[in-house]
Amino acid sequence: MNLLEHIQAGTLDAEIVVVIASRACRGVELAQAAGIDAHIVPYKKFGPSQLAEYSAKITQLLDQAEAELVVMAGFLSMWTIPPSYAGRVVNIHPALLPRHGGRGMFGRHVHEAVIAAGDSKSGCTVHFVNNEYDSGPVILQREVPVLPGDTPDDLARRVFEQEQIAYPQALSQLAASRAK
Repeated sequence: MNLLEHIQAGTLDAEIVVVIASRACRGVELAQAAGIDAHIVPYKKFGPSQLAEYSAKITQLLDQAEAELVVMAGFLSMWTIPPSYAGRVVNIHPALLPRHGGRGMFGRHVHEAVIAAGDSKSGCTVHFVNNEYDSGPVILQREVPVLPGDTPDDLARRVFEQEQIAYPQALSQLAASRAK
């Protein structure tokens, strides 16, 4: 919804042509309510042994929609990115990569790890996606302090506020060809 609001306000020159989720979620409901083509490709239906078929189905939907850029947001299942989409997939991660990234590092797990490590700052990272978890080149990062007494929920709220700024900003940079 954040990206759609920026598009509607004219602050992000983009169009959302399709939304794909690996399970039923609020994002699909919001996309459908906004009249955006939305699909659920359930990872659990395919499973790890059928990753090629799962990935092919996602790629097929993206191709049908003629997607130019794939913007991941909360997509936690592995999609094997085909060569035709290399350099055209971005994600946002709720930490300052490369710290606290990788398989299993999402949501609350990330914020717990940041606090447990004693980090003085955290934030979010918008990055290009490749076929290794959280290892693609960084597009931009926004920082927040880790405050004494922070709970994972406290930190998550501050990071999320920055995510709401960072993603539209990064996508605007990409649209203006400032990031490669």
